Amino acid sequence: MTAPRLSFHKGRLVSNMTAYSILIGATIVMVTPLFYILSTSIKKTTQLFAYPPDWIPKILFWGNYSTLLGSDSLFLRWTINTMLVAGVVTILKVIIDSMAGYAFAKISFPGRRTLFILILAVVMVPTSAVIIPLFLLVRRMGLLDTYWALILPPLANPVGVFLMRNYIQSLPRDLENSARLDGCSEFSVYFRIILPLVKPGLVVLGILTFLGQYTAFLWPLLAVQDETLQVLTTGVAEMKASIFTIDWGLVSAASVLSMVPITVMFFIFQRYFSGGSIAGALKQ
Repeated sequence: MTAPRLSFHKGRLVSNMTAYSILIGATIVMVTPLFYILSTSIKKTTQLFAYPPDWIPKILFWGNYSTLLGSDSLFLRWTINTMLVAGVVTILKVIIDSMAGYAFAKISFPGRRTLFILILAVVMVPTSAVIIPLFLLVRRMGLLDTYWALILPPLANPVGVFLMRNYIQSLPRDLENSARLDGCSEFSVYFRIILPLVKPGLVVLGILTFLGQYTAFLWPLLAVQDETLQVLTTGVAEMKASIFTIDWGLVSAASVLSMVPITVMFFIFQRYFSGGSIAGALKQ
């Protein structure tokens, strides 16, 4: 009994050590680029190309951050634009997609299944296939170089409708039927009964939408040319578009500051990513 037990514990110890070694190695691989960006952001330009590289500078240089946050920089304006566009799109998407999801899940109307299949078909169309027609349409409407050009097109993404429909469909019909018997209108059933029950799904949809808009690059690059209307992704990319010299310390500082809002949001809402919230939202 003793030998097999020792062999079992030894095998388990080796397995645990292997797993921890892989996790530590993966963590180092993922953290190293972030650490390098942080290190670069607090260096002067003359320190950036030193060899061997100085990972931890002896003298911390905060000039890159003060330059970005100064009155002559557009970084704060880009941040405001990004938060405004992402926030408005998120609010509108949560409202529209939850109402559409409720209609497809709980309301019977002619052609419901066919219409839902058409919406799912739109999900399969890659963005690159519609980017040119979308640009021509927005230009013809005279919306280029406006906030509306950044806000309206993302609202047509049907992924949120699919997510909310599946989440709401998993709710028992007895709740809504009881509400209808009590004289509630369809909107009252949606607003008073359904929305409180699907709050985790709404939060997940909101987080995914906000992150998608916060990191969007291709469409903002095409829709907005005015520097004062650019978002962080295109603004920071513009900083690297110089044909002469690129201030990599300034670019690194901009990248670090750009990560702050989504990092804070993740720590605030991370509990909604655990406990099966996403699994519940995608439940058939």
